[in-house]
Amino acid sequence: MPEIHPKYREIPDRFAAGYLERLDGRTAIAVEMRARWQSMTDDLGGVDRLSYSQRSLVERALWIEHWIAQQERELAEGRIEAFDAGRWTQATNSLLGLYRTLGLERRAKDITSLSDYIASKAEAS
Repeated sequence: MPEIHPKYREIPDRFAAGYLERLDGRTAIAVEMRARWQSMTDDLGGVDRLSYSQRSLVERALWIEHWIAQQERELAEGRIEAFDAGRWTQATNSLLGLYRTLGLERRAKDITSLSDYIASKAEAS
């Protein structure tokens, strides 16, 4: 019998592959993270054009980005003891590395115009 994973109501404290899929879709964090996933994969030319490795890196980048934001929120709210400058620096550098690997520039999706589609169908017949 396949293992059934519980739905997450929050981002896990430690990275776990597939956490985005297991987020409870009714939560605000799930909506936000899925919107970020969509934005990042759109910027990379669309999820259908990404390799497994790229999708894996996107998932990791989003987790690190969320962790960094949590740390910055702790600092901004005056909870200095909860802010770890060393881990924040390491995470920021890791995120930058992931962004560089994925590519910082936006890529356009391949979209065929209606006239090109009709022309290609006419040529094929």
